[in-house]
Amino acid sequence: MSLLSRISINSEVCHGKPCIRGMRWPVETIIDLLGSGMSQDEILEDHPELEKDDILASLQYAKLSLSGHDIKEVA
Repeated sequence: MSLLSRISINSEVCHGKPCIRGMRWPVETIIDLLGSGMSQDEILEDHPELEKDDILASLQYAKLSLSGHDIKEVA
C-alpha cells in the first residue's frame, strides 16, 4: 500500500485540504508540528489517533507537491 493512499481530499473535510485518512488532520498541520521541532514520537504520543505512516505520508505528499508532481498521478 502506497503511503499516499493515507492522504484524502474531500471538499467537505477541512475545506478540501489534503488530510490524513479522512480525519480532520490536514497534512499542513503535521508538517507544522514537525517544523515546530516536535519529533515523530512526540506527535504520536500526544495524538494517539495518528500512526507513524501518517507522518511519513504527510512528508511524502509535501515533497511531491513541492517538486511539482501531479499527486493524483502518483497515488
